[in-house]
Amino acid sequence: MLNYIWLFLLAVGIIFAAINGRVEVVTNAALKSARDAVELCFDLVGIMALWLGIMKIAERAGLVRVLARGLKPLMVRLFPSIPPEHPAIGAIIMNLAANILGLGNAATPFGMKAMQELNQLNNNSDEASTAMCTFLALNTSCLTLIPATIIGVRLSCNSTNPVEIVGPCIFATGLSMVVGIVLDYWFRSYSRWRSRP
Repeated sequence: MLNYIWLFLLAVGIIFAAINGRVEVVTNAALKSARDAVELCFDLVGIMALWLGIMKIAERAGLVRVLARGLKPLMVRLFPSIPPEHPAIGAIIMNLAANILGLGNAATPFGMKAMQELNQLNNNSDEASTAMCTFLALNTSCLTLIPATIIGVRLSCNSTNPVEIVGPCIFATGLSMVVGIVLDYWFRSYSRWRSRP
């Protein structure tokens, strides 16, 4: 669907440029945007390598595991259908801990492992279980303490203070996580669309 939207926007732009006799503006804008995208990617490589290196040091130092231990009591309450010592809980905790610390690359394998474990608990059904929906809501709206990618983009665009986004990012992602948890609880408990027990 998104491809159709982009195609529509591109076609409308080209048609209006042709009607106004300014097709060269579209061509120049496309070439400039492509060049800017490549420059931005090169600028981000160094910044992302630095932050991912720092995060990898934090992971190896055990910071992710410490955060995971702190999250365990909350996870048991959020996922009452999963036995407390099941491997799915561990994978969920590690995924969320990595996301909170901005380790997106490390979070992905844990997220895939969590979904595999949850699917086994769901008897490999084609329909997502309540726990799978809860995990998806948490993973999508997860609190982020260090938004390395946004900092990198701001730095590459010559921002005078690229890290000023950290506070608003923590607030926004924290709020989105609370809203995600509340809506998930509401859908599980009170919604007329909730799944059958």
